[in-house]
Amino acid sequence: MNISLIQSDIFWADIQSNLRKTEKDLASLSGKTDLAVLPEMFTTGFCTDRLDLAETMEGETVQKLKSWAVHYKMAITGSFIAREDIKIFNRAFFVFPDGKIRTADKRHLFSVGGEHRYFSAGNERLIVNYCGMNVCVLVCYDVRFPVWSRNRNNEYDLLIYTASFPHVRMDAWDALLKARAIENQAFVCGVNRVGVDGENIRYSGHSVLLDYKGKKLVDFLEYEAGIKTAEISTSELEKFRKKYAFWKDADEFEIKGM
Repeated sequence: MNISLIQSDIFWADIQSNLRKTEKDLASLSGKTDLAVLPEMFTTGFCTDRLDLAETMEGETVQKLKSWAVHYKMAITGSFIAREDIKIFNRAFFVFPDGKIRTADKRHLFSVGGEHRYFSAGNERLIVNYCGMNVCVLVCYDVRFPVWSRNRNNEYDLLIYTASFPHVRMDAWDALLKARAIENQAFVCGVNRVGVDGENIRYSGHSVLLDYKGKKLVDFLEYEAGIKTAEISTSELEKFRKKYAFWKDADEFEIKGM
């Protein structure tokens, strides 16, 4: 599978400008990739208190994503601000090339940034099968919680974090992604934004694709806006898991609802 990491700046609270920019990025990848990964809240930036920006599943963002996936013949993943009745969610999505969509909501809300005051937490993970790989998509702050990220009985091969992780905590982002790859014996892709948001918070990117040993396959320069693509497959991963079956010795546990 060819996977493309889109490390980009995001127009603050400007859905239309972000949709136009995203379409240009996706158009440039047509015929070159199987999966495009966008940053967290790719249409707005991390606007936790702008509930007017929330959209339903029938809204423009979802309809555009479905149309792009079909037209450009690729899957697309990321997150956006979603509304269900009176509740607001930071919603991860995975759109297939046929336009079908699967979603799940961010589990761990970033209380330091006030996200928990406006958003509701999710209670399930997004895991899909695509191009012969099982793919799990989580959102930003979820990376700090290894139990929620855990790969039970190799249920996924690729773990994706779509993120708005600020520059001040980049050392943590780098270390956590590597740890998630090694402990879960899976490819890990973290796509973070760059630039300065409307709250004057800086983002330096550090988007990366790691193999199941924590080795970098793709990375970016600090503050570099761009798109990078790599090919991954399960063949060597399966051999590694068979030879080093650490997952068989894992502890059992139960996750309780919030």
